[in-house]
Amino acid sequence: MIELFYAPTPNGWKVAIMLEECGLRYEARFLDIFAGAQFEPEFLAISPNARMPAIVDRDAGATPVSVFESGAILFYLAEKTGRFMGTRPQARKETLEWLFWQTGNLGPMAGQYAHFRMFGPRERQDYSLARYRGEYERCLAVLERRLDGRAFVVDDYSIADMQIFPWVFIARNLDVSLDLFPNVSAWRERLKQRPAVRAAIDLMKDRQNRGEYNADTNRMLYNQTAAHIPQRR
Repeated sequence: MIELFYAPTPNGWKVAIMLEECGLRYEARFLDIFAGAQFEPEFLAISPNARMPAIVDRDAGATPVSVFESGAILFYLAEKTGRFMGTRPQARKETLEWLFWQTGNLGPMAGQYAHFRMFGPRERQDYSLARYRGEYERCLAVLERRLDGRAFVVDDYSIADMQIFPWVFIARNLDVSLDLFPNVSAWRERLKQRPAVRAAIDLMKDRQNRGEYNADTNRMLYNQTAAHIPQRR
């Protein structure tokens, strides 16, 4: 059995999609990030960066294996199952390229744009919104070119698609139109129809944004410093 430490967010969806696609037996453990559950010592031992998702694979042998960071988890599960990562050297290389592309580009840019749009101060943030929206749309343009004449990011459906999809899925929630990106829009719709993708997005949907957003949660989630790690109350 695999324990999935999870909250219903784009980063959490990535790993839930893979677990559902592989039919692996797992138990989702809700991580209440608004209450500071990510700073509990037990979770920090699994995910030292105090971020979800993370997994503990209790089927790995005598000693359970913990993995943090969504890209690393997807790679681990692909290696474990032999699925959703091409065996040909070229396909494997390209899958890793796009896995890292999402980790270093689309994800951070979309995440920062979402933060400033939904949680940032209303004053003096025009530059931040323009900067991160522009970068998000630039990433969509990169993906648009990649998907020209392709059904999936690499030859076949892979962990690269799973890693990228959630941050494209929420484009409309961020008030970003996909009209300029028809290849991306068609790919988004194609993945959205997969039963495993729908199951992952529906997982713990009732707990989405359950926490109250206020100054304390702002400090808990965004304004951390090296000198202060908030503890769960």
